[in-house]
Amino acid sequence: MSSKIDFIKPLSIHNDTLLSLYKYMLKPRLIEEKMLILLRQGKISKWFSGIGQEAISVGVTAALEKEEYILPMHRNLGVFTTREIPLHKLFSQWQGKMNGFTKGRDRSFHFGAQEYNIVGMISHLGPQLGVADGIALANLLKKNNKVCAVFSGDGATSEGDFHEALNVAAVWNLPVLFCIENNGYGLSTPSLEQFKCEHIADKGIGYGMESHIIDGNNILEVYSKVSQLAKSVREKPRPILLEFKTFRMRGHEEASGTKYVPQADLDFWAAKDPVENYQEFLKNEGILSEALEVFLKTEIVQEINEHLQIAFDEEKIIPNLETELNDVYQDDASNEITPSTKKKIIRFVDAISEGLEQSMEKHADLVIMGQDVAEYGGVFKVTDGFVAKFGKERIRNTPICESAIVSAAYGLSVNGMKAIVEMQFADFVSSGFNPIVNLLAKSHYRWQQKADVVIRMPCGADIGAGPFHSQTNEAWFTKTPGLKVVYPAFPQDAKGLLIAAINEPNPVLFFEHKALYRSVYQEVSENYFTTEIGKAALLKEGTQLTIISYGAAIHWVLEVLENNKHISADVIDLRTLQPLDVETIYTSVKKTGKAIVVQEDSLFGGISSDISALINENCYEHLDAPVKRVASLETPIPFDKNLENQYLPKNRIEKAILSLIEY
Repeated sequence: MSSKIDFIKPLSIHNDTLLSLYKYMLKPRLIEEKMLILLRQGKISKWFSGIGQEAISVGVTAALEKEEYILPMHRNLGVFTTREIPLHKLFSQWQGKMNGFTKGRDRSFHFGAQEYNIVGMISHLGPQLGVADGIALANLLKKNNKVCAVFSGDGATSEGDFHEALNVAAVWNLPVLFCIENNGYGLSTPSLEQFKCEHIADKGIGYGMESHIIDGNNILEVYSKVSQLAKSVREKPRPILLEFKTFRMRGHEEASGTKYVPQADLDFWAAKDPVENYQEFLKNEGILSEALEVFLKTEIVQEINEHLQIAFDEEKIIPNLETELNDVYQDDASNEITPSTKKKIIRFVDAISEGLEQSMEKHADLVIMGQDVAEYGGVFKVTDGFVAKFGKERIRNTPICESAIVSAAYGLSVNGMKAIVEMQFADFVSSGFNPIVNLLAKSHYRWQQKADVVIRMPCGADIGAGPFHSQTNEAWFTKTPGLKVVYPAFPQDAKGLLIAAINEPNPVLFFEHKALYRSVYQEVSENYFTTEIGKAALLKEGTQLTIISYGAAIHWVLEVLENNKHISADVIDLRTLQPLDVETIYTSVKKTGKAIVVQEDSLFGGISSDISALINENCYEHLDAPVKRVASLETPIPFDKNLENQYLPKNRIEKAILSLIEY
């Protein structure tokens, strides 16, 4: 590759545009130079430099319409400045001030801004590509002829999320520009140690995807090519893989340094500096004079200094406990809808299906995604017949790629739609764990962006399905602030809570016990109604003890009480595990003086442990006995029915209750 940049002036580009591209590149360069000084002075804590890569961020952003979403990474300052975000807002963000975009809760470029159609990065990199899929899917469904651009470095192309996102985009013909900045290194690991193919663009072949290699240091080539491709994608939606050849002139972050880079490479790429080369080109073309160059630089430096002073003058954040806690979830403004008295007896699975169907009718912007959910109706037939009624655009079979689909669901929410993702089995959620706990859960807290996503989780044992299809893994998520976890035991609750979850602006993990699907019947209201999330149900009232449970285990408890009518107990069906209805628990325990928590999950680290601790901390003076827990064995779930029966706590509940009463 030559160290010379060959600028070819497109006839279609006016001189004013050529000069604008220069100003757009100059601003992030001058900001970076100032930030490096501030870093050395200890006035900012960290910096990820994009020096040498400005042409990509600026060229792509300038080529897109302002209403089109861009998902940048931490070396894409030019995206933010080209979208003309006020500099003092950026400086406040980098200093952790309240006037930034995350209220001091995240740093550097880990933020988004809906008013500028920018979705900020997370450090896990790969899921960002799947979010772009969701944004593009929403554009496709809205038929608004918009394109979406998402950035990634060469290192992240080794992640599974890269493969999943590109595969989904290709299968669904999503209007996404996947912009890969191949700057030679993933931190210190050179590209030749990360992938075997010569060019990242070659990977597009495997997805049946159009791909292009672009000189990432040539602003005219970037701007012209991306403008042309974006126009084409708007007219004919499809994904395109773009590899921008460039180089990172500074360390991964400033503390990393560049000692691992051969000096010859640094010299070669220094000669290809995108700003200096373009500046020289404009002078040779008579578009930029020395006087204008000095004026523009002086003007930008003055703007930087003025806005820096605004940020410096801003007071440091004074922590407010109430504000922090209240910002974990977005306020749910949806109204409670009363269930009708007109009811019919249906199964648990039918209640779930009916809740979904009525929600699809209610919300034209609601999309259901998952493996085999379309014509096949899902492995449990919950969405059977939905394609005929709602069409394949809204009932979408997905490739086997849980992470990309959860990320895409988040992208749908970012772009103003609602999403339901069906995990074929709750066990498989581990493959989509990262975007759930690092994107969905933290979204509102980080940058006040709702995550209007429901993850349906067919779960639980007692069906002889073995270790990979039987887990009840709610404790993986009750630990994570920002997620809501719902776990109904009865058809009426299942329908009402599911509708409420879909109306929620917050991410909800909705657990559906498979053993209940076709074994539990109940009269269920026929109308579209909601049941309050975060409110437990008192199923029975008694005086001897309080029994707390949820899911299938509630039915085991009720069976024990049916066989032991002399036991007088309050029975609490939690229904929602996060947020937890502690008031109902405390009121009951203070009355009875004894408490037992029954869960299907294995004992250690389960939600029963937290409930026990909460009771001890808040009801200790009222207790007449230690809080007791009953749960499954500390083993994976076995397949053989006799082994499974031994594993589950069903046969240990009665003895535990009687021993607690006798204490």
